[in-house]
Amino acid sequence: MMPSKQRPDPQKSLVGFAVGEVFYAIPIGCVKEIINPISLTRLPYVPDSISGVADHRGEVVPIVDLRARFGVPQFDERRRTKWILVDVGNKTIGLIVDRVTGVFGTGGKSLRPAPNLGGGEEVRGIAGVTLHEGTMVFVLDIDRLETIADSLHIQDMQLTTGSLKG
Repeated sequence: MMPSKQRPDPQKSLVGFAVGEVFYAIPIGCVKEIINPISLTRLPYVPDSISGVADHRGEVVPIVDLRARFGVPQFDERRRTKWILVDVGNKTIGLIVDRVTGVFGTGGKSLRPAPNLGGGEEVRGIAGVTLHEGTMVFVLDIDRLETIADSLHIQDMQLTTGSLKG
């Protein structure tokens, strides 16, 4: 008899990670894979928060450095750095995180509202806040990640058609 495939625990709906000293999470349903960093190609004319693109199993994936995106100083300790590959819309983007902390749920509680951090590009895209093991965790807004992916797709089209001027 074949062993039955284990179903994921429906209570564990978030993948947690750290960027600097702050803890974040994203819904597990949008996580495609968590990988160790691979070869990265840097591109001109992209925002500072975009580290470049990587060829992951034949797909060209833009890689977003969350330290740069969130204004956290870079550091040399990259031993535990991971890339979280996320499906947003019909695109995949990679998020560089300092470390993955695990999979957890909200314990049946809904997310508390995100703090008002101002507007514009500085908005980090926080959907809400939860507590996990006594620590505040900021849950990222997947719609905001989709907006980032869409803007990267537009820039990629401009690069391939040569319409960006240096």
